[in-house]
Amino acid sequence: MLQPQHRGKLIGALISITVSLLLVVGASWLYFNRQLVADQVTVWSFEPSASIQAIEERIKLTERGQFYFYVTQPVVAGADDFNVDCPRQEEDSPILGCYTQGKMFIYDIKNAELDGIKEVTAAHEMLHAVWERTSQRDKDRLATQLLAAFERNRTEELSSRIAYYERTQPGEVINELHSILPTEFAALSPELEEYYARFFEDRQLIVSLNEQYSSVFNELVNQIDTLYDEISRLGEQIEIDRANYNASVLDLDRDITSFNQRADLGSFSSLTQFNSERAALVSRSNSLEAFSTRLGGDIERYNQLLIEYEAVAARLESLNRSIDSISELQQAPSL
Repeated sequence: MLQPQHRGKLIGALISITVSLLLVVGASWLYFNRQLVADQVTVWSFEPSASIQAIEERIKLTERGQFYFYVTQPVVAGADDFNVDCPRQEEDSPILGCYTQGKMFIYDIKNAELDGIKEVTAAHEMLHAVWERTSQRDKDRLATQLLAAFERNRTEELSSRIAYYERTQPGEVINELHSILPTEFAALSPELEEYYARFFEDRQLIVSLNEQYSSVFNELVNQIDTLYDEISRLGEQIEIDRANYNASVLDLDRDITSFNQRADLGSFSSLTQFNSERAALVSRSNSLEAFSTRLGGDIERYNQLLIEYEAVAARLESLNRSIDSISELQQAPSL
């Protein structure tokens, strides 16, 4: 039987061993979870601006989604700061946001017609932070699902964007699909829906915001394409009609001259022949006059279409400038 003093020493030793084990376990946990610990400290210390709070409220993040959003310390930046933090990869490819060195930057697009563009950008960039913290095993599993979703949703515009990422960010295509597909496409597999439900209370809200502002661009592009086709078709027809009209006028002038010469020489066998040929010339003249009127109307319509085309093109250019952080700085100041 242990004596009291021996029992006390044993208990003390056990406590010491337990504390040591706890310290070892704690140190091991901290080592293997150092990213999570660092992220939690970042989230605790982050104070979102009013604009970031407004974005968060609209995209309706889950608690986990908010964690990843805040861990990026998101900032809505003006052109000067944004161009420093998010340098573009290609001159003619404006950037709406970026996730770099663990931080998110969103370009402060102020055009009211593009409501929702900052929110979709924020959701897109937040998912890059998620991807960065995803295990390789899960990345491999998701890659298969994302590539399948890409094939189901493939469009010419999406393929062009993926080609851009292949040029400018080799090896990051799956990462980009991980952000693009859930924020821009409504139809995803049940597995991907379950996965993205970890971060968004309602993913379709993000998709609808994307459709909302994208439709502004798409509508203008469709108008331009329609106007261009109509202008091209009408322009070609005008050239054909103008050539036919000019040729018909020359023929009529020649025949009228011949008719007058024959009348002066008394070459008509009868008054009936004279009146018949004269009536035919008058009819041709009237037809050409009507043709001229129609041609003039087509030319007027052509010029009106050009005015409409230039107006739509100017509006589209204005929208494109509003999302281009570099062109905003290049615009001359107004007096």
